[in-house]
Amino acid sequence: MKEFEDVLIELGTEELPPKALAKLSQAFHQGVEEGLNKAELSFGEIRPYATPRRLALVISKMQTKQPDRTVERRGPAVTAAFDEDGNPTKALQGFASSCGVGVDDLETMKTDKGAWLVFKQEQAGAEASALLPEIIEQSLNQLPIPKRMRWGDLPGEFVRPVHWLVVLQGSRVVPMEILGVKSDQFSRGHRFHHPEAVRISSPMTYAPQMETEGHVLVDFQARKEAIEGQVIELAAKLNGEAIINPDLLDEVTGLVEWPVALAGNFDQRFLELPAEALISSMEGHQKYFAVQSADGKLLPHFITVSNIASQDPTQVIAGNERVILPRLSDAAFFWDTDRKQPLAARQEQLKTIVFQNKLGTVYDKSARVATLAAEIAAQVGGDAALAERAAKLAKCDLVTEMVGEFPELQGIMGRYYARLDGEDNEVAEALDEQYLPRFAGDSLPSTISGQAVSLAEKLDTLTGLFGIGQPPSGVKDPFALRRAALGVLRIIIEKELDLDLAALLQSAANSFGDTLSEKAVTEQVMSYFYDRLRGYALEQGFKADEFEAVLAVKPSKPLDFIQRLKAVAAFRQLEQAESLAAGNKRIGNILRKNDAEADDLQVNDTLLEEAAEKALAEKVSQARSDLAPLTANADYTGVLNYLAGMRETIDSFFDDVMVMADDEAVRLNRLALLNQTRALFLGVADISCLQE
Repeated sequence: MKEFEDVLIELGTEELPPKALAKLSQAFHQGVEEGLNKAELSFGEIRPYATPRRLALVISKMQTKQPDRTVERRGPAVTAAFDEDGNPTKALQGFASSCGVGVDDLETMKTDKGAWLVFKQEQAGAEASALLPEIIEQSLNQLPIPKRMRWGDLPGEFVRPVHWLVVLQGSRVVPMEILGVKSDQFSRGHRFHHPEAVRISSPMTYAPQMETEGHVLVDFQARKEAIEGQVIELAAKLNGEAIINPDLLDEVTGLVEWPVALAGNFDQRFLELPAEALISSMEGHQKYFAVQSADGKLLPHFITVSNIASQDPTQVIAGNERVILPRLSDAAFFWDTDRKQPLAARQEQLKTIVFQNKLGTVYDKSARVATLAAEIAAQVGGDAALAERAAKLAKCDLVTEMVGEFPELQGIMGRYYARLDGEDNEVAEALDEQYLPRFAGDSLPSTISGQAVSLAEKLDTLTGLFGIGQPPSGVKDPFALRRAALGVLRIIIEKELDLDLAALLQSAANSFGDTLSEKAVTEQVMSYFYDRLRGYALEQGFKADEFEAVLAVKPSKPLDFIQRLKAVAAFRQLEQAESLAAGNKRIGNILRKNDAEADDLQVNDTLLEEAAEKALAEKVSQARSDLAPLTANADYTGVLNYLAGMRETIDSFFDDVMVMADDEAVRLNRLALLNQTRALFLGVADISCLQE
């Protein structure tokens, strides 16, 4: 037998969920790779393949047999293995018996912790063909399938019924049975173009054979690129550009095995509707790609991807055009119906929608958010009245016909309807911007009212749910509180808003009256924000100890926190940083040990004896005066640069002055001086947290 051979694994099923196909393929790949590594079977690379009807892997140059290895079992220590006369104890005899050998066959192993008797045995490696069934079955069992199904009276459960299994090692079938199906050499071609079996010659001929004989493009990525290329080319022929939603592209790739892009048309009158409504209808219901002009205006065309190369494509196109007509007609009906009353008239309907059982209705939430949004807008120089108006209208589009059919349009439709109602443009924009950022890296609200409403809405949700004892737990986060918290931080920091988060959380908590049952809600949520801020800071390239240095002084303004963090990161690059960090650590230890960390400790100049302590006292006094304007302007880099100049004075103090003097008054005075010295640094951060 060869030492290395290529391997093919293909599981044939009924149509797999298209949105989950890429994830299933990736998980299958990962599971088999982990299984091979655990079995100590080396391989070149694993190439995944996935179509609506199959999950497959081609493994190149896989080891056909595990390497032989020495199995070692440790027995009793030598001191416990023999009695005073040198005879084997029962412990030793029992160990030897369990290994199937005599005492004389055991070896002695010496270590720095003592000597033990051990049993060593050469164990031949297992054949890969004997290990593959368990590796494959284990990886299939671990696939992220929320709901498995049974079919007929066959054993096992899977996301869809399984119809065939191909497992080849070289050109030979590896015999096994998985999910009630026995392995063989025959795959299946395209359901319509080639429904017959395809005999796979070898793992490396799998993909080309399936394409040429079976009319199936098994490579998910290659099929995706082919679809994208066809769609782009077809849109260009229509004098337009395709709107390619990445999620839709993945879904369509998971729907077809032999993609053929076709263009169709719809009535131009539908272009009077908001483009987003038409796109949602095309993408969500029909899986079509919309087409727009170079200047971003929607064109009356769509592109569909068929799973067959029809001999009469005009019939396929006509069928798709017939299907899209009622969908777009529904959208037009919703648009006309919704415009019969203004958004503001829908506020009463929000009383019928429960936000959360203990926290009231969406109407209640809107009222709370409006108050908080007005407060935020006023603090950052915006128009409080506009922010309050936007917040009151923010959820009104939830009860429109259009959003009822297309939930992904919430906010967007609110913006359209608000403009038609003659609302201020900033109010209209805020109705859409309230949901920003929707995901990691998404854009942020551009208007002050949008920022205020977005912040207020998220802070209300966080405070309310923490306040009734429902914070996120593990993977459960039904109200997306993690995303909301990070969104709040991004808006405040990246839009450079001088907002005190703790104060806003307190305002949010107050708006609930006596609804909240948890104590110290503001502190709980603030702690949660610090955890999210840690992740944000590390992603921005700051170091963990730099973050801890700033966290030690608990700044409650996120923008201020980041400004301090930047100053600490710059400070640690200075040559004085290491010495000053060590000095601060020493000061902190002395003060804690002597319970002398009070803020109001005063220095009595008449008790200063040594030249070094007099010099430090003078420097500290001067620094308190010089640093006031820098601190007021949040010039934390300037503060730390100034303090870096005190290194020699602080070092001299520790070299020449005995802090713990016998005279209690002198001792307490020196502790007060150290306390004031450390307070200068704590005005920015606790630099003693910095590691070398």
